[in-house]
Amino acid sequence: MPTMLEVQDVSAYYGNIQALKNVTLHVDQGEIVTLIGSNGAGKSTTLKTISGLLRPRTGSIKLKGEVISDKPAHVVAGLGIAQSPEGRRIFNRMTVMENLELGAYSHGKPDPVDLERVLTLFPRLRERIGQKAGTMSGGEQQMLAIGRALMAKPTVLLLDEPSLGLSPILIDAIFNIIKEINAQGTTVLLVEQNALKALDVANRGYVIQTGNIVLTGTAKELLGNDMVRKAYLGEE
Repeated sequence: MPTMLEVQDVSAYYGNIQALKNVTLHVDQGEIVTLIGSNGAGKSTTLKTISGLLRPRTGSIKLKGEVISDKPAHVVAGLGIAQSPEGRRIFNRMTVMENLELGAYSHGKPDPVDLERVLTLFPRLRERIGQKAGTMSGGEQQMLAIGRALMAKPTVLLLDEPSLGLSPILIDAIFNIIKEINAQGTTVLLVEQNALKALDVANRGYVIQTGNIVLTGTAKELLGNDMVRKAYLGEE
C-alpha cells in the first residue's frame, strides 16, 4: 500500500527544551498505526508537529509525498490531516451541530453525506444535535471530538488519547468506532496510553520514550515484546 504519512528524522522543541529527537515513522494507506508511550514521552507533541501546530526544527513530514512540515496548521488541515485532540477541546457553548459545522470549516460548508456518516457512526450525537456540547457526558464529548474531525474529510485522522477519562464500556465503544472509521477507508494514527486497546486495533505500532522512537513492529510483535508487556501492559 502507498505511504500516506511520512515523518522523517523530525526534531521539535518547546523553547530550548527538545521534545522530539529524530523521530521517524510512517503510516500506509488504510492502516491503523499506534504510537504508545508514557506521559511526557512525546506522543502528543508528535501529533502537534504533524498537524502544523508545532514547527519541526529539523527533518521533514510528508503527506502523500508532499512536504507539509513547512506549512501552517490551517493549510495542513485543508490538505487532509484532521486531529481529535487530547482533552477533546470541543466548543462547550456551541451546540453539537455547530461543533460539527466548524469541523467542515476548511471546505466552506458541511457536506450532508459527511454529516450523515458521522451521525450514523455516533447515533448519540444525532439525539443531541441541538444540545450545548458542554452539557454532554465525557463519552459523548469524545464522540463529538472525533465526529468534528471526520467532518474535515481527512485523508489521515490523528487521534490523541481517545480513551482518556472514559469508563471501560465507553472505551470499548470508542475503539469499535475507530475500527469502523478505518474500515470505511480512513487511515488512522492513534496516540494512546491504553497500549492493550491500541495494539488490539492497530496494524503496527511505535514505542516512544523521552522523544525517541525506541521500538517498532506489528501489533502482534509489540504485544509479545517483553519490554512492552512490562512497561505498558502491567505484566511482570
